[in-house]
Amino acid sequence: MLRGFPPVVAADTHTLILGSFPGEASLAATEYYAHPRNQFWRLLGEVLGEAGLHQLTYEARLERVLKHGIGIWDVLAACHREGSLDSAIRNAKPNDFDALREHAPRLKRVCFNGKTAGRFAEVIGAAGYETLVLPSSSPANAMLSFEQKFAVWRQILD
Repeated sequence: MLRGFPPVVAADTHTLILGSFPGEASLAATEYYAHPRNQFWRLLGEVLGEAGLHQLTYEARLERVLKHGIGIWDVLAACHREGSLDSAIRNAKPNDFDALREHAPRLKRVCFNGKTAGRFAEVIGAAGYETLVLPSSSPANAMLSFEQKFAVWRQILD
């Protein structure tokens, strides 16, 4: 059973970006979105007006993102999976979103990084959050260019 990471949130987090579950590179590095071809940090940097975000140390990236009121987490707390593809996820255990209200009481919007995470949009929306499903930042999502992904990602701050 693989285990994910704790949420990156603060008391003033107003927007949370949820992935499905960390890939192999992220699990090995114990960092969200560690695969060098994943566009997460570059996309988020552009959204936040922090174009060099992806070039900072991991700790500095997290600090900057939190400063903007953005949090990062995953839909799943644990699962079985060979490789990094979402389609290989088995025996998935969801994270405890009820506990999140304690840590991020100002949270209003939850964005989903890709369609797999986006399957939870209805449930999260029913809990009273605004939701937005984003095109996946994963290198496996090669159908869209960076610019096409960014056109949707810029809505994170709407």
